[in-house]
Amino acid sequence: MPLNAIVCAVLMAYTNFFRRIIPLAKKQSSAEKRHRKSEERRLRNKSAKSAVKTSVKKFVSLAQKKDPGADAALKEMIKKLDTAAGKGIISKNAAARKKSRMQRFYNVTKAAQ
Repeated sequence: MPLNAIVCAVLMAYTNFFRRIIPLAKKQSSAEKRHRKSEERRLRNKSAKSAVKTSVKKFVSLAQKKDPGADAALKEMIKKLDTAAGKGIISKNAAARKKSRMQRFYNVTKAAQ
């Protein structure tokens, strides 16, 4: 038997011995809590992203119809984008890019009236 195989066998036996002695309950409960918290954050972030997308769609539909409520929808959309960017749900650059594009779209549709 080569020396490397013997060393590997001894190390495996050593680690298996200590795995049986030291319980892993602490690590498992910690991992369970981590998973639970990450799931809560994922759902919260998903809700915030969905709210942003909904406000963008609402603004675009009102702006295309040349509805006077587009002003308020634009302000609401900008507020939701800033909130999501501040919480780190979307990046600040992505929020700035969306705001810029929507403002430009609003100005174009407003000029066409």
